[in-house]
Amino acid sequence: MKIVIAPDSFKGSVTALQAAQAIEAGVKKALPSAETVLVPIADGGEGTMEALVAATNGHLVEVQVTGPMRTPVQAAYGVLGGGAATCVIEMASASGLVLVPESQRNPLHSTSYGTGELIRQAFDDGFRRFIIGIGGSATNDGGVGMLQALGMRLYDRNGQLVEPGIAGGKLGEIAKWDADSLDPRIRESNFVIASDVQNPLVGPTGASHIFGPQKGATPEMVESLEQGMSHWAGLVADETGIRLHDLAGAGAAGGMGGAFRAFFPCTVERGIDIVITYTKLASHLQGADLLFTGEGRIDGQTASGKAPMGVAQEAKKQQVPVFVLAGSVGDGLDFLYECGVTSIHSIGNGPLSVSESMERAAELLEQKAEQVMRAYLAGRNR
Repeated sequence: MKIVIAPDSFKGSVTALQAAQAIEAGVKKALPSAETVLVPIADGGEGTMEALVAATNGHLVEVQVTGPMRTPVQAAYGVLGGGAATCVIEMASASGLVLVPESQRNPLHSTSYGTGELIRQAFDDGFRRFIIGIGGSATNDGGVGMLQALGMRLYDRNGQLVEPGIAGGKLGEIAKWDADSLDPRIRESNFVIASDVQNPLVGPTGASHIFGPQKGATPEMVESLEQGMSHWAGLVADETGIRLHDLAGAGAAGGMGGAFRAFFPCTVERGIDIVITYTKLASHLQGADLLFTGEGRIDGQTASGKAPMGVAQEAKKQQVPVFVLAGSVGDGLDFLYECGVTSIHSIGNGPLSVSESMERAAELLEQKAEQVMRAYLAGRNR
């Protein structure tokens, strides 16, 4: 029996590869003779770079950059194998929420400057083809910090140069920018933006209101962030004619999606679709009997293009049953079943705290995979 194992990471617990290995161990306990194929995946957020690099036998290049709270962090960009000279940058590596202790999270003060430094270093190293994963950010600065790192000079109402590394709380102070100051190598390059977020830049479903609280913003902070973001969007519209306010996807990664749309030659694709292509998941599914996937939480938001949804859609094309394992299971699952998911299982066994579940994620994944596999085999052998 051939079984494909293609989970996303369980954020804060195990990587996608570790999750796949744990599921494999459980499957093998139930069926030692199983042929297992491990395909760790991601959907544009944390883990995307590693998934693409591993799938193509590429390598990582470490770079020290400015972290989201302006302290140095060790980040990396990926180089895909196969001679394509394609650079993969994961925003979470330089400007991610995982880099900020929970007690220090504050999008009024976080910046995307380090992501711009990563791109600049890749330029210096000769790359002109990019895949940029913009999930998992700690920022709500409209991508302006990134633009500063790539040369954009901003000025306040007094004509003074705005300090590099602007944060979300300072967007309202921008009065103008030097349009000719951006790194000219941007226009020489091609960018594919990996994102599944369709939120606009501003408004009740925009970056500040929807994602700000996830990054530590209080209701008062959200209103301040919204005012600054609206101000920035107005400047962009006045100077470029591009209205980011209600543009789908512009609100991704605290407005980073809008910065790419306004200032970069780019296309936007679902992150999971990019990963599925590079990992050759469709090929691995040929002749498969089952597929296991999963991530930390499964709910109605999963249907917006998260990793398990994309994997299930691919498996459905080849009529391969899909079992989803999750740290927690929420509401709104009907659409997932319509799109190829066979069944969804919480990995928790008995009452467990969130912290305990996260600490034991690998163990719980192994146990649940074994249980699901034994149930499947029992039903199959009747």
